[in-house]
Amino acid sequence: MDNVKIVENGLEARKEIDLFMSQGYTKDEIYLFAHDHNRSEHLTDKLDINDVGVGEQGIFEAVANVFRSRGDELRSKLESLGLSAMAAERCEEEMDHGKVIVLASKSV
Repeated sequence: MDNVKIVENGLEARKEIDLFMSQGYTKDEIYLFAHDHNRSEHLTDKLDINDVGVGEQGIFEAVANVFRSRGDELRSKLESLGLSAMAAERCEEEMDHGKVIVLASKSV
């Protein structure tokens, strides 16, 4: 999973974002995930990168996420960006331990 990085904090996330951008990804192709919704929003805003929305997931998945647990929602979003179910599960487990996921995807 070269396009997925697991980091501890916003500073490490910034380094990975800069690295992805040096590899040709744009800000619109880089996503950040954290288990805590507020932390995810804060880091996404602060680091000026994307949040997964209807365009990436499709309307039905976006609506379904309203009724899912946070873990299920995160796995669904990760899978919508091209991760396998197993990889999405592994990332979600890391987020359970306070880690942040930075993902670059040109597949959307």
